[in-house]
Amino acid sequence: MARNDPDDPRRFLDPHVISKIDRLDLRAKQVVAGFLAGMHKSPYFGQSVEFVQHRDYVAGDDIRHLDWKVQAKTGRYYVKQYEAETTFRAALVVDTSESMGYSSGKSPMTKYEYACTAAACLAHLIQTQQDSVGLTSFGWDIKQALPPKSSQRHLGAIMTAMDKTRPGQKTNLFNSLRGVAETLPSRGVVLVFSDLLADREPLFKGLELLRHRRQDVSVFHVLDDDELTFPFNGMTRFEGLEDLPHLFCDPKALRDGYLDVLEEYLTEVRRGCTRIGVDYNLIRTSDYLDAVLSRFLFRRMGDRAGPVQK
Repeated sequence: MARNDPDDPRRFLDPHVISKIDRLDLRAKQVVAGFLAGMHKSPYFGQSVEFVQHRDYVAGDDIRHLDWKVQAKTGRYYVKQYEAETTFRAALVVDTSESMGYSSGKSPMTKYEYACTAAACLAHLIQTQQDSVGLTSFGWDIKQALPPKSSQRHLGAIMTAMDKTRPGQKTNLFNSLRGVAETLPSRGVVLVFSDLLADREPLFKGLELLRHRRQDVSVFHVLDDDELTFPFNGMTRFEGLEDLPHLFCDPKALRDGYLDVLEEYLTEVRRGCTRIGVDYNLIRTSDYLDAVLSRFLFRRMGDRAGPVQK
C-alpha cells in the first residue's frame, strides 16, 4: 500500500517529519532519555552515581538532596540530580473521544489523525534511541493498552492499533489517566495527546496521579483552527459532540464571548499543568508537525541543562 493510503496505518509515520526530528534526542526534565546509541541515562537519581544538574525543589522531594550551598548563594532551593546508565520507558496516551474526530478542512487531518501522527513520529524516535514505547488509547475509559517494548514490530502494532480505533464516546479524563497511572511502572515518560475538552478538575487530578508516580508528563493540547479562532459567519447549525445538544445561531453574536471563555480556559489549563509540573504544549492541526515536534524536543534539551550548573 502507498504511504498516503488512508487505510494504511503506516501513514502516521510521516517521512517528512521523521527526517526533521531524527537528529534530535528526546530529553526529559526528570527522566533522562537517550544520550548516544546504546548509552542511556537513568531515571533513578542517587548519591552513588555521577552528578548531572540542579532543578527547582518541589513539594515531596527528599530534602537530603537539597543543595544548601546554592540556597545560601541564591536564596532559592535546588535539588541535586544524579544519573546512571539504563533505558527508559515511554507511554503514548491518545484521546479517542468523539470531539477528536473534528476537522475544519484547514488541515488534511482530524485532531485524532494529527495526534496519532505526532505520537507515531515520537515512538519512532524513542525506538531509534533503543528505548521502549507503549500506547494507551482512551475515551470514556481505556480502550487499548500496549505495554512499552522496543522492537520494530511493536512500532507497527502501535500504528495498527491507532488506525483501527475511531473517535467516539465522551471523555472521562480522570478515570483514563488514573488507569494509566495504575498500570505503568513508576518513573517513566508519559506523552498525552488530547483536545482536553473536559472539566479541568478531573484533568488536573488525573495528571497529579501520574506525577505522584514520578512520571515525566508532557501534554500535547491538540485543537483545530476553528476552535481557536471561531471564524464562522451567518446563521450556522453547530452539531453537538459527546452528548451535547445541537445549536442553531448567529455566530457573530457569540464570537466575543466564546473567545473570552476560550482564553480563560487555555490560561487555566496552562497554569494548572505548570503548577503540577507537567510540560504543556498547545498545538493546532494546521501547524507543521515537524516544527511542532522539533520545538518540543529542542526546548526539552534546553530544560535538560537545568538552571544551575555545578
